[in-house]
Amino acid sequence: MRRKRLAGLAALAAVCVATLIYFGQVPAAAAFDNTRWGANYFPNVELTDQFGNKFHFYDDLIKGKIVAIDLIYTHCTDACPLETARLVQVQKLLGDRVGKEIFFYSITIDPKRDTPEVLNAYAEKFHVGPGWLFLTGKAEDIELVSKKLGLYSDPDPSNRDGHTPSLVLGNEATGQWMRNSATDNARFLSVLIGDRLDQWKRNLTAPARSYSEAEPLKLNAGEYLFQTHCAACHTVGQGDKIGPDLKGVTSVRDRAWLMRFIQVPDQMLAGKDALATELFKKYKEVQMPNLRLGDVDTARVIEYIEKKSAAVAPAKAPANPGNNPAEKIGPTEPEARNSGRQ
Repeated sequence: MRRKRLAGLAALAAVCVATLIYFGQVPAAAAFDNTRWGANYFPNVELTDQFGNKFHFYDDLIKGKIVAIDLIYTHCTDACPLETARLVQVQKLLGDRVGKEIFFYSITIDPKRDTPEVLNAYAEKFHVGPGWLFLTGKAEDIELVSKKLGLYSDPDPSNRDGHTPSLVLGNEATGQWMRNSATDNARFLSVLIGDRLDQWKRNLTAPARSYSEAEPLKLNAGEYLFQTHCAACHTVGQGDKIGPDLKGVTSVRDRAWLMRFIQVPDQMLAGKDALATELFKKYKEVQMPNLRLGDVDTARVIEYIEKKSAAVAPAKAPANPGNNPAEKIGPTEPEARNSGRQ
């Protein structure tokens, strides 16, 4: 236990010092002293990607590269689907720089079940593009890598997710490393990865601005919740993404069903709710995450969807009324009453 604590402290110290470098609190010359976060720090264990190709972690995946690394597992019902969907947005914003200048790596923490074939199917469900590898390997090697990255979490029976949705961003050539939420705003993450990591010297020499000069953020609570929790997979009036378009859903769906589906989609699927099961199959079996939203926050999300739907220009009536995108998310009120659910 003492060793684990010391290892965790060492990893945290590495992340903290790297963050200081990023914000310019450590002299620029120190950033180029890369011995701590180079070959002498990172393990060179063998990992296998979703196509069956083998790589050495440091030599092939990290050395000389700008990288974004997170931990996932494919049967996760909490943050992993949102992590992956959010990073798909970031990948699209970065464009063809991913795979050339910038490299994404998602490492499974469940290598026993997440074979290359399983990881490949998972990547396809989320429409992952080139330059992003999903990696597996020996459990002990993955644990070592996660500890060195500062992403390791001790097993906790009370935490069914098994890890925190963190993203490690790094430029190995400059020794610049930082940790951020993997579910953060996509544009913010794309700037951190694409600009700050690549042009950090310019940022170090630029005069600092006070936070007091920043414009106040004006976001409705429901809009903020939707953008941070839902927008990676859904739109309101712009068509299907990973999940269905939610335009008009509040006017044709039973509110109690919708509240429950947003709050506990995993429980509804496990309980074989007919419509939850139908949606799961229709959208390539991508598990909608349980984000533990309370009644107040869920109501705010629904209110935002309702207002946004009203603001979106009405689409032309479809030739077949049954094809309305709003009918994809749940039962109408009579259907809900007849289903026997509370």
